[in-house]
Order: sequence, then C-alpha cells, then structure tokens
Amino acid sequence: MARSVLLQIARDAIEEVLQVQQKIDRNALFQEYILLQEPVVTTVKIYLNDELRGMYKDANSNSLLEAIINAARKAAFEDTNFTPLLVSQYLQCEIEIILETDEGEIREKDSPLTTS
Repeated sequence: MARSVLLQIARDAIEEVLQVQQKIDRNALFQEYILLQEPVVTTVKIYLNDELRGMYKDANSNSLLEAIINAARKAAFEDTNFTPLLVSQYLQCEIEIILETDEGEIREKDSPLTTS
C-alpha cells in the first residue's frame, strides 16, 4: 500500500534530520498539492511497539506542510518525555498524523519501514 503524501512528508522531515540531507522540496509540494498551503492544526504521534514514543501538536504554522514538518521533527527529537529518536527506532516506528479541520479530526497512521 502506498504511503500518503502527508505521512511521507512526516517521514521525510525526520529523515532530513537523521541523514543531515534535504529531501523536501517545499515549492514542488505547494505547486502539486495546494491544500498544503492552508493552515491546519496538526499533531504527529510516533509509536514504537504500539507504545507512544513521541508527540507534538503544531497550532502555529502558516501552512499544513510546515505544521507536519515541524510536528514530526519535534515529536521525534524534542519531546522531553523521551530521548531523541534513533535510526533503528525510526525504522521500526509507526507515525500517526491528526489534522483538526472544521469538519472534525482526520487521522492517518502508517506502518513501520521494517519489522523486527
């Protein structure tokens, strides 16, 4: 099953930090997916072995794209309840995105990249 654009952006945001390499082409994403320009309150949760491993809610970004990038990085590396995510943990984690829209919450969760 293909990963959604939103979940791929979250994964790419974390990978940019882990690999110290830029992967996200913001301009191309904004052109292809106009809705990414809209402000949306976004929460990213990271799970490891079905247990919460990090979480961050972004209510301040000017665009959905920036909210996903910011929330994913903060959930992975800056949640004070956990140590920063390691590469081995990243490969086995699940990522959930929660969008707070006028119509209600939209949730989406993906599977780990590898299984142990």
